[in-house]
Amino acid sequence: MTIEIAILDFLQRYFFSGYTIFNTLVYGIILVVMIFFIIKMFKYYDLNPIDLIFPLIPFIFLGSGIRALVDNGIYPYNWFLITPGIYFIVGGLAILAIFMGLLIQKKTNFDYKYTIFIIGLILAIVNYFMIPSVNLVVIFQVILIWVISTLIFILSSKFWSLYRDKINLYVLSAHLFDASSTFVAVDFYGYWEQHVIPNSIYNLTGTAITMFPLKIIVISFVLYLIDKYMGDNIVSKTLKLAIFILGLSPAIRNFLSLTIGVS
Repeated sequence: MTIEIAILDFLQRYFFSGYTIFNTLVYGIILVVMIFFIIKMFKYYDLNPIDLIFPLIPFIFLGSGIRALVDNGIYPYNWFLITPGIYFIVGGLAILAIFMGLLIQKKTNFDYKYTIFIIGLILAIVNYFMIPSVNLVVIFQVILIWVISTLIFILSSKFWSLYRDKINLYVLSAHLFDASSTFVAVDFYGYWEQHVIPNSIYNLTGTAITMFPLKIIVISFVLYLIDKYMGDNIVSKTLKLAIFILGLSPAIRNFLSLTIGVS
């Protein structure tokens, strides 16, 4: 066996054949390294990470939309179009859009955030022309559960100071969208959870409704730690941006995969 074949066999076994504890840890390490360099970039250019939450949403739709189309056989299954390859590519495009936005802003005073949003929107719209049809019943089910669960925390913000911060609420809502899409897909349409920890909990309980307490407990605890102990403003906001993206990306992927796949 040549070195090239051995490397390809290793990658296929440990990275391209579903989520395992090993590759989940590796992806986590890569994510930490990427966040470190992104923090450096934000500090160098004096950018507020929170300002990028909405401009980056089209890029999240781009990556998640491509992944959903792969799930349904519309795009071919290869490393560049599945997790994590597609998110590395889309993340690189987003960073390039940030630099382009900053350059245009320097030359014309046109707000860099609009440039980022426009670039992402154009790329995402082109991708969504490939969607054949969607199931409106599924859309209604997921959106209804998501709205109700988010509304609970909007109302509870009067008593829970953590969610009086709108950014914290946005972050949790993104993860509640992920929980809603996963719950509907697994419990009502026979899908299964791919990630290691949620899948283990599902196997113990037999229902994906456990995604809600899991998300609420973990995200609330992490946000509390960031707010209480993270003194560096750029670092804390970058972490919240990253957690928001980590919630919304799989949420949109699951939502679109389900709405396209259920006839």
